[in-house]
Amino acid sequence: MMSADPLLEGLNPQQQAAVTHAGGPLLVVAGAGSGKTRVLTRRIAYLMARRGAAPYEILAITFTNKAAGEMKERVAELVGPIARSMWVSTFHSACVRILRQEGARLGYGNSFSIYDQADSLRLITIVCKELNLDAKRYPARQFQSMISNAKNELLGPSDYLNATQNQFEQVVAEVYAVYQKRLQSANAMDFDDLILKTVEVLQKFPESKARFRSRFRHVLVDEYQDTNHAQYQLIRELVGTDAEGIAPAELCVVGDADQSIYGFRGATIRNILQFELDYPKATSVLLEQNYRSTQNILNAANAVITQNESRKEKNLWSEAGSGAPLTGYVAESEHDEAEFVRDEVRKLQRENLSQPGDTAIFYRTNAQSRVFEEVFMRAALPYKVVGGVRFYERKEVKDLLAYLRVVVNHNDEISLRRIINVPKRAIGDKALDYIDSFTQSEYTSFWQGLNRANEIADIPNRAAASIHEFVTMISALQTLVEAKVRPSVIIEAVLEQSGLLTELSASTDPQDEVRVENLKELVAVSLEYEERPFESLGEDEEISLAGFLEQVSLVADADQIPDGEDHGGVVTLMTLHTAKGLEFPTVFLVGLEDGIFPHSRTLGEAKEIEEERRLAYVGLTRAQQRLFLTRAEYRSTWGAPSYNPASRFLDEIPEELIQWRNKSATSFKPAVRRNFSGPPPKATGKKSVAMELAVGERVSHDTFGLGTVVSLSGEGDRAEATINFGTFGEKRLLLRYAPVEKL
Repeated sequence: MMSADPLLEGLNPQQQAAVTHAGGPLLVVAGAGSGKTRVLTRRIAYLMARRGAAPYEILAITFTNKAAGEMKERVAELVGPIARSMWVSTFHSACVRILRQEGARLGYGNSFSIYDQADSLRLITIVCKELNLDAKRYPARQFQSMISNAKNELLGPSDYLNATQNQFEQVVAEVYAVYQKRLQSANAMDFDDLILKTVEVLQKFPESKARFRSRFRHVLVDEYQDTNHAQYQLIRELVGTDAEGIAPAELCVVGDADQSIYGFRGATIRNILQFELDYPKATSVLLEQNYRSTQNILNAANAVITQNESRKEKNLWSEAGSGAPLTGYVAESEHDEAEFVRDEVRKLQRENLSQPGDTAIFYRTNAQSRVFEEVFMRAALPYKVVGGVRFYERKEVKDLLAYLRVVVNHNDEISLRRIINVPKRAIGDKALDYIDSFTQSEYTSFWQGLNRANEIADIPNRAAASIHEFVTMISALQTLVEAKVRPSVIIEAVLEQSGLLTELSASTDPQDEVRVENLKELVAVSLEYEERPFESLGEDEEISLAGFLEQVSLVADADQIPDGEDHGGVVTLMTLHTAKGLEFPTVFLVGLEDGIFPHSRTLGEAKEIEEERRLAYVGLTRAQQRLFLTRAEYRSTWGAPSYNPASRFLDEIPEELIQWRNKSATSFKPAVRRNFSGPPPKATGKKSVAMELAVGERVSHDTFGLGTVVSLSGEGDRAEATINFGTFGEKRLLLRYAPVEKL
């Protein structure tokens, strides 16, 4: 039935119910491809246009900057430029805005630095070194992960110490406490702090909480199934309860428990599964009509996900018709699998059914991309791997950003240490050790130690002179910030004054030419930032170097993903985790073997298998028209073939939905093992006879056939043989695992 209200036009009855709901908390269970973005944007527009909500009363939270930008744009199309006063942002961006205003209550200056994972790891490494911890026994990366998990659970250093259960955790607690002190003295926060500290401000300072509670009358959260405990608590604080004297904000969360795939990041599926327990007056709306995929694809996805026990019943359906059957292929090896995919992409292109740019290949782990890259390169088939070294992670870009961060916040010790001798200026580790000793004895900061280097007798004259020059340069650049000079101009001044550009430009290394291009690109990014239209700025924003750095810090991983028309003419390769939220006309889901997907470390763990199954569901539901499912009979692991049975997720798809491309497909299709929960059976090979082999001897291999031993190395469990198998070429086999037999 057509609605008379243009804001409800084209919406199905369930979508309309979600848009118009008023009053208590609302849970929109939005199945894959069910139009949740449309529902969210129409709901925001409806709040303003039909229910009289002021734009500044609306807080909408998404998980990526890209999603936030799209949402703001689409709402502006519906209600006009007043939409710019809304807060539509990621969790981290919203928290930064709150902390720029309220962080002083916790002892932070409003120009605090935001540390990414690499910065955080460097600081933890420094702390471990200061505490004389053995790096092998106490790896900094493990500490980083444990501290991050603690913050996601809203545990500060003392809370964590109280909860420790063993000596290792007590060491972590000690590192955590020192790390947190060092962050504070550097006027810096890591990503987890942004949410932890915002919750702390709201809980400790009633006047601060009242300010935001009075402001935000409508709170909307996208991808609610991906929230962790800290994010969950942040939403609770911002929405409030009747008991606080201010009416609670109207809460609307949108999500799908079947697409909760970030448990490893601390996301907790309970947040969405128990929403009605948390908010007893909640209303639920279920969106099951899918606007993306054919019914065959949806039937496959529904069949897989229904194997999960802890879920609400939901069945996706489409008016798009059955569509083509799914295509299955059992390859001999990972090379055969990649060649099949290459041939199919070319065939679809020849038949004008699908272009390379319409195609995505999804795999479980990053390492699986390598063989596809090799095969595609040889075939001159253009491709793009999503998740390589991203622009902001490149060394030269990080060096320049570190300079900028120091110019804005000279207490940022990690950034200072990164750039003090980049380019090389004769300030070695020894000189920095003297600075460290001095700062500890004088209870002063690293920056102040550099300023007072002339008071430290042990520092050689040359190093002292270089430190003085460095400090003078940074101080001069800081003056530009105080004078509110445009970020792009400051960046060019830093490039020139620091010597970064001179060093790279003078180099004859072709790689350095690329690095210069990357630095120029950062100048271009700053110009884009400066030239943003006025209406895209928040009411409390101004163009500044600190603002630019904040924007750069908050660029999320997913924002690097090509979308829509941006696929160009290239095949997109990515992990299943990265694929969430995207869609492609043609999808190849590869590596469907137990031990590969589901991943070997999840086998035997019921909860982990359920998360892997949700990941399979995400992968299946990205496909719009064509879906290919492939697996390999064996693939190389550490130089030897490993044999994995077909993925249980393949078993769970009804056989009539898959058209197997292999002649012997039926013999490849495994028996159904629905209740199998243990690890996959190990490949059984003939007993290796490494010590009896000699160069020139003939051997037989189960897969590669007859071969001649070319060379031998290692002994015992590490015995290896290089064997020439004729058409298969030379193979280097670890004999403990390879089924070879002497003839």
